[in-house]
Amino acid sequence: MHLFKKVYSLLLIILLTNCEAKAAILVPNLIVDINQLPSKNYDIGPFIISWNAQLLQFDITNQSDLSKSIWSSVQGKGFIHGAQAIDMVEDSRGSFVFEEEIIEILSNQSIENIDLINNQLVIKGKVYNNAVQTAYTLIFKSNGDNQLNFDVNFENNTFNRVYFTYSAEEEEAFYGFGEQCSFFNNKGKKIPIWVNEQGVGRGDITDPIINAVLGLSGGNETSNYISVPHYISTSNRSLYLENTNYSVFDLTESDKVQIDTWSSHLVGNIISGNSPKELITEYTTYSGRMRKLPSWVGEGAIIGLQGGTEKLYDEWAALEEKGTPIAAFWVQDWIGQRTTIVGKQLWWNWELDNDRYPNWDELVDTLGKKNIRLLGYINPFIANIYGQKTNIRRNIFLEARTNGFLVKKENGDPYLIKQTSFDAGIIDLTNPACRVWIKEIIKDELIARGLKGWMADFAEALPYDAVLFSGESPKDYHNKYTEVWMQINREAIEESGYGDEMVFFARSGFTQSPKYSTLFWQGDQLVDWGQNDGIKSAMTGLMSAGISGFSLNHSDIGGYTTVTYPIVKNYVRSKELLKRWIEMSAFTAVFRTHEGLNPDKNYQIFDSDETLEHFAKYAKIYKAWGFYREQLIDEANSTGIPVIRHPYLEFQNDLKTQDIVFEQFMIGSEFMVAPVLEKNKVQTNIYLPNGRWINLWDGTILSSNGQSFTITNLVDKPAVFYKENSTNGIQFRNNLIDEGLAE
Repeated sequence: MHLFKKVYSLLLIILLTNCEAKAAILVPNLIVDINQLPSKNYDIGPFIISWNAQLLQFDITNQSDLSKSIWSSVQGKGFIHGAQAIDMVEDSRGSFVFEEEIIEILSNQSIENIDLINNQLVIKGKVYNNAVQTAYTLIFKSNGDNQLNFDVNFENNTFNRVYFTYSAEEEEAFYGFGEQCSFFNNKGKKIPIWVNEQGVGRGDITDPIINAVLGLSGGNETSNYISVPHYISTSNRSLYLENTNYSVFDLTESDKVQIDTWSSHLVGNIISGNSPKELITEYTTYSGRMRKLPSWVGEGAIIGLQGGTEKLYDEWAALEEKGTPIAAFWVQDWIGQRTTIVGKQLWWNWELDNDRYPNWDELVDTLGKKNIRLLGYINPFIANIYGQKTNIRRNIFLEARTNGFLVKKENGDPYLIKQTSFDAGIIDLTNPACRVWIKEIIKDELIARGLKGWMADFAEALPYDAVLFSGESPKDYHNKYTEVWMQINREAIEESGYGDEMVFFARSGFTQSPKYSTLFWQGDQLVDWGQNDGIKSAMTGLMSAGISGFSLNHSDIGGYTTVTYPIVKNYVRSKELLKRWIEMSAFTAVFRTHEGLNPDKNYQIFDSDETLEHFAKYAKIYKAWGFYREQLIDEANSTGIPVIRHPYLEFQNDLKTQDIVFEQFMIGSEFMVAPVLEKNKVQTNIYLPNGRWINLWDGTILSSNGQSFTITNLVDKPAVFYKENSTNGIQFRNNLIDEGLAE
């Protein structure tokens, strides 16, 4: 019966989602006395807001280009309406499903006043139906030369839905919204803005038994670790919200956009720019730009392993025998490892496990003499392991509970969240004393023990009904939580006096997370070839996140999530998938391995001499373009432009680039990379914009008139081309020739 209910619930969610996607956008009726409010232009700093009384339409331009509209309302229709609704939110371990019951819908808008006050355009009126109404105020004000702020506020805050509707162009594509992993162009979609566990499969797993077991944890095509209310469009328009609560961008209709925010107050900014890169640069003045990576990160591979000191030495010897350049060893099990129902997990009690890693100080010193760093792991959960793990010196869960540092339920008890086969509390980052306490743990237990960085995991699971120390609503703080988790890690490093020598990498993010984090990774992809959750989704997410300020990003080599159930299909990492992921990752910002959720069942780089040699080769290839990567990291730090780019960013006038989803990406402005992303294939197609392109591996030249080419004989490499006369391309190729890695 329990299994039947899970299957029924899953089918119901799918049905409701499909029905919702087909519903037309409600555009409010607009009531205006045009005799009282005739057509007029209003100068707001560098912006001109035009009111056309005959068309009943607002249009906004920047004085730098009066021919280009950067925002306009729908002709003859309203642009603000509202509703009163009841939230119906289900969550489980960081996965959420949002539904609502609409009590009143205010489908009419009036405009009663348009006034220029202190260089701000103040628009007032009502949103209403036949029975109820509330007054609203919309204020436009300049936020610099290229940003126009808008602020919508309802007088009666019991109306807790603001809908903001405006025009779109028929062929306008929308990019961004954080790390969207299933598609790059979001036109035709509804994009919810809520930091989530991305889910397992996200639609790629079709087996009903697995999906029934996964429940909410299966995810869908819009559930993502990084979710940001920001986009750029192919019409060189851009917009972002300052709200932190749940919102939805409805792009299902070709000629309009509607933002639905679960609040009575909506604040955002419209950006003006002449190119996608200009828009990103302007946006990242708000989101923040990522710091430069420590130079040592680019010296070679970061090797993810578990198993203790002896195993590390053994694997180090195997890597050295192949001449593998190594930047660091990442030992996520430095706190000890436990076996759960899903595989190998960690003891979430943030102290060194001396039994698993004996002679720790000697290990740190030995690696340091070879210029190799040691990295660890932490997350904002704490598990009560008393009576389960025998060699603990410090019960961190007890410390947190005693001091009131855990997020609570309404009854005052710690909010314990089920994590596979164990429970864990989540630390309350709204409590200033808790923030000091967790920073001291990071400084004492990680930094002081010689770690030069760590994975700062999770931060997506703050429950919708939690009680926070500050009294803030978790509905508003949930997305912000991940920003603060990044900030805590950053402050711990700075307070320790290490500045930019250290690196931590995070998977979850919201608008201003790039301001604090040093690096991101793409979380837990399925060890498969899928487009929604697999190697292809890693490609899409990598390019998508770069639009919204996440300029330094990468994925686990080989993926992470292993799924094994009796009888049904199993998802375990194959040698072929591992090799193809190695090839792809050598051309991203960071080259880091992960053993995966179930290391014993996943193919590892050490499982054959062939794979170890392949990995060593690509670690050398990764290092060989480090000179150019440093240039791009500098550029990302100063402009926000990502290291890895969708081709549209460099070729915005080439319409064919808009069709690329996961098939290829660019390194900076000069290299085009198309990995082999299909099983049992040794060829791929690559689109090359107009010009002459040089094959990185053999120096052959392809002259393109903006066309696709089939590249064959890719048994052990991706297709990689660089622009003719690129000095960086020539240097990279020469570096490979010197290493015997290119012809």
